[in-house]
Amino acid sequence: MANLQKTTESEQLLHLVFGGELVDLDKVTFNDLGKLDIVGIFPNYATAQAAWKSKAQSTVDNAQMRYFIVHLHRLLEPQGGAHS
Repeated sequence: MANLQKTTESEQLLHLVFGGELVDLDKVTFNDLGKLDIVGIFPNYATAQAAWKSKAQSTVDNAQMRYFIVHLHRLLEPQGGAHS
């Protein structure tokens, strides 16, 4: 998460990037919750997607490993705000 620019509150659409090894590729059930990889929280979708892509590409040899982007801003303000 280095070099993230300071953003104002109105520009922040927080996104969480995390991943882990799945039990079954057809479900989002993690093999070991203690080994989840919390990549970080990012101020917008573009930086979250770049982090997601980097982590996903670095684990391409493990077919069970998956990374996800969670739109935290939608959880924090489910009734309003932008949906990026």
